[in-house]
Amino acid sequence: MEVIGISSNKDLQINEEIRDKELRVIDSNGDQLGIMTAKQAMDLAAEKQLDLVKIAPQAKPPVCRVMDYGKFKFEQSKKEKEARKNQKIVNLKEIRFSPTIEEHDLTVKAKNAQKFLQDGDRVKVTIRFRGREVDHVAFGHNALNKFFELVQDSCVLEKAAKLEGKNMSMILAPKQTH
Repeated sequence: MEVIGISSNKDLQINEEIRDKELRVIDSNGDQLGIMTAKQAMDLAAEKQLDLVKIAPQAKPPVCRVMDYGKFKFEQSKKEKEARKNQKIVNLKEIRFSPTIEEHDLTVKAKNAQKFLQDGDRVKVTIRFRGREVDHVAFGHNALNKFFELVQDSCVLEKAAKLEGKNMSMILAPKQTH
């Protein structure tokens, strides 16, 4: 039985906190040292000037590793920091216009949307109907369709155009490049 992973529990039991009668002990290299009492395992760890850390409390008997706990915590925090650094935060950018937008203005908005999509952000395209414009929903659909035709090379339609109150919106997501 080889235990590689370490329990994700933040509060690992170390040294005197371990109260089990029998423990399966592993050394710092991952080699099995066998099943022994908690006292024997503690003495072994003290002899090597290391800590005894319970890494798999749910196992029968619980698995403990002889290791430098301070160094282990430092390595874990370094890994977590690296993982956070590599995360990409996806924002939702919004572009708004009216259903009677002119052709040139629409292309300018489409270029802005393409920039957002290339940066990996999602784009919400919203048409705001004012007054009695809401009676002519077809103008809004046409404007959104024209807009999508201008940007369809760099995105996929995540949520189709839908009228919500006096606004009609659709959500575009960047194309996945594998």
